[in-house]
Amino acid sequence: MRRLREDLWLLELGWPAPLGSNAYLIDDGIDPETGDRSEGDVTLIDTGYRYNRRSLRGELDAAGYAPSDVDRVLLTHYDLDHTRGLDSVSFDCPVYLGERDVALVEGQWEPPIAHHKGLFHRFARQLFPLPQGTDLREVSDEQRVGRFTAYHTPGHNPGHTAYVHDAGAAFLGDLVWETDGELTPPFWGDSYDMRQLRESVKDLAQRCPPFDVACIGHGTPFTDRGYEKLQALAEQL
Repeated sequence: MRRLREDLWLLELGWPAPLGSNAYLIDDGIDPETGDRSEGDVTLIDTGYRYNRRSLRGELDAAGYAPSDVDRVLLTHYDLDHTRGLDSVSFDCPVYLGERDVALVEGQWEPPIAHHKGLFHRFARQLFPLPQGTDLREVSDEQRVGRFTAYHTPGHNPGHTAYVHDAGAAFLGDLVWETDGELTPPFWGDSYDMRQLRESVKDLAQRCPPFDVACIGHGTPFTDRGYEKLQALAEQL
């Protein structure tokens, strides 16, 4: 566990990149600058694998939280390294996921069988569904969830969603990775449509408000100038 800001923690679950992924916890009841406490929601963003190098429960405990403290879980997309942690810890709270990925998980949308990731997802959703009883809720583009705004950013997955928090933190999932201190597009072999993904990077850079902290699924998060990093990548693309 690493504290990125007074109200924000990186849960370092992962195996070495690119296998492992990050999860994050943000507490709205803590002032990000002073650390003063008041009432506010606790949100977990992504959950890692079921079995990680460090357990999700252990990382939550290291940050000073129990699963019962979590008021909502935001999933950036349906991939096993972001969702399987729901099988390792029981959360009695809503779980949010982009509309198209909810359709994928629930069998309402059939991914293309001739596409490498589409074929994988056809098997994955059968073998590794979300836990029975999950209070799964669809997230639409620009929907407000607590103090977050959701932005649909398809390409890596059809329902990939980034979440931007009012206190200047963006949770970008696998829209981008961190490589050598810069934001980069993810590996093409793990994405549905790289052209669409690049358009999503540019679209998010235009639509979302500025933020300091850029929290990505793979690599080291940026604790300042995150928006500038996103803008630089958008211009490059």
